[in-house]
Amino acid sequence: MKQDKQLLVLTHLSQLVSLVIGCGSLIFPLIIWLTQKNKVYQMDEHGKMIVNFQLSLVVLYIVCVPLILLFGLGLLGWFVLGIVSIIYPVINAVKVSNGENPEYPLSFNFIS
Repeated sequence: MKQDKQLLVLTHLSQLVSLVIGCGSLIFPLIIWLTQKNKVYQMDEHGKMIVNFQLSLVVLYIVCVPLILLFGLGLLGWFVLGIVSIIYPVINAVKVSNGENPEYPLSFNFIS
């Protein structure tokens, strides 16, 4: 296995593709992870972390839908999740480039 820190950084940043094309924040990192997990050192753990984060965001967005009827709390939830989905991929890309371990909040462990 080769170490490719740049590809790990790109994988974290690929979650932001939905800002440009409207979707793909789960698809692009998933493709990179599945094709590179046996070739790049630490890609398997980073890929699982990213996919778990993205799946958790989907679940949390769905939970916010009925909360819209409860004083609009769902809209606030959507706003917070939107900010989290932008900030943490960038923070973790910087962490990876500095050799630190990334962490994603609000993540459920779907894939271990």
